[in-house]
Order: sequence, then structure tokens, then C-alpha cells
Amino acid sequence: MITAGLDVGNKFVKVVILKDGEVAARGHSYSGFDQKKAAEDALSQALIIAGLIREDISYISATGAGKAEVTFANGTVTEVGAAARGVIRIFPEVRIVVDVGAEESRVLKIDEKGKVIDFAISDKCAAGTGSFLEAMSRTLEIPLEEMGPLSLEAAKSLPMNAQCAVFAESEVISLIHMNTSKPEIARSIHDAMASRISSMVRRVGLQKEMGMIGGVAKNPGFVRALERDLEVTILLPESHPDFVSALGAAIAAAEKIS
Repeated sequence: MITAGLDVGNKFVKVVILKDGEVAARGHSYSGFDQKKAAEDALSQALIIAGLIREDISYISATGAGKAEVTFANGTVTEVGAAARGVIRIFPEVRIVVDVGAEESRVLKIDEKGKVIDFAISDKCAAGTGSFLEAMSRTLEIPLEEMGPLSLEAAKSLPMNAQCAVFAESEVISLIHMNTSKPEIARSIHDAMASRISSMVRRVGLQKEMGMIGGVAKNPGFVRALERDLEVTILLPESHPDFVSALGAAIAAAEKIS
């Protein structure tokens, strides 16, 4: 049995192809202005890697903010449902999951079967998302991928307002003018963002071990900041934390035809 899951985000499209329950290939592309084409491109990339053709796929399931644009999909699954299915496959013991992507962040509480019991979503402001870190990296004039490691070099953090990306940017500029070191500013940025996500976690539930997925899970500075703020251990997928929802969509597709 071969199924595919597409996670159509505002910035990237991720695809996972499952063959007999195992990951056969992944593909991705920038969402751009034409999400349907981006989804087709990402799926074509994954098919080439897997050595398959479209007709080999029994069921395609789409999730993400742009899932409605994937008109060639056989069905859709909610973002929280896809994330929960993907996480429970990787971490059967996890019950609280933090998912931080480019434009949206969410916290899920799931049971042992991967059913969503409760969740909180923050999508009204960029301050709790990867876009916030991207904007701050531009202000600091350092590559985004260097932000996390740089923040780990700092011994202290400074208070910062993460309720609004515009205000935070002004604060960063002020800190630069005060000759504050870049590592300290980077840590302050991550700590401020972690505080915003932590409030969502506390609303949903807190456990000593939590899972984290999404693109921001690849940022060691943010992961460490969240661990400090919540006093927990965060479990990360060994690879591709940003593809977990696509994996969950592919699992949902398999459920449809099993």
C-alpha cells in the first residue's frame, strides 16, 4: 500500500510518501503564490526519489493552511489531526506536543492513540512563529540558521517584549545601539518567544517530557529556551521535524483505505 501526505504551509510544502507503512521518500518546495503548483512540484520530487509514478499512490491526503488548494488530493485532514498522528508514530509516550512553524504555532494534548484531547493555536501574530525569528535575524544582520547556536553562547538574557514583532524589532535596535552583544540579544529574542509559547503549553498541560515538531524545532536556541522556561525535557525527532505533519497526513491516508 502506498499513500502520500502533503503539508501545505504558508511558506513550504512538505510531502511524505509511505510504502507499507514506512517512509519511502520526502519532497518539499516553496509555497509561493501558487500553492497547487508547489504541491505538485513537491509530490513529483518525492515520487522521483521513491522511484514511483502518481498512479502508484492509492490515496493522497492534504493538511496545512493551504490544503484546500490541493485539488488533486483524495481528502484532507486537520492540522492538529495530522500533527498528532505523526507525533504518536515517532514518540508513542508523548502526550504534549509543541509545533512551531513559519507562520503558526500550536500546542497539542494527545492520548495514547494519537487522538487530540485539547489544543491551543496562535496564528494572529508573527511573534510566536518562525517568521519572528527570521525578522529578528535580519535586524541583527546574521543568517537565520546562526541565530540558535549564537544564542547558546550568551550567559544572560535581557527582558524583551515578544507580544508584537514590530515592537520587538525596535527593542533589538535599541539593544544594538547600547552595544549589547549579539549572543545576548539572540538569547533574549529566543527567551521572549519561548515565554509566549510557554503560556500556550501551560493552558493545555505540562509534562516533564514533551515533543516538539515544526521547522523551529531545528533551532537549538529556541529548544533550549523553552526547556529553561518550562523546566522540562523536549524530545525531538531524529531528523526532519518539519515533515511530521506530512507524515501524519500520509498515515491518515493509509487509514482511509485500510
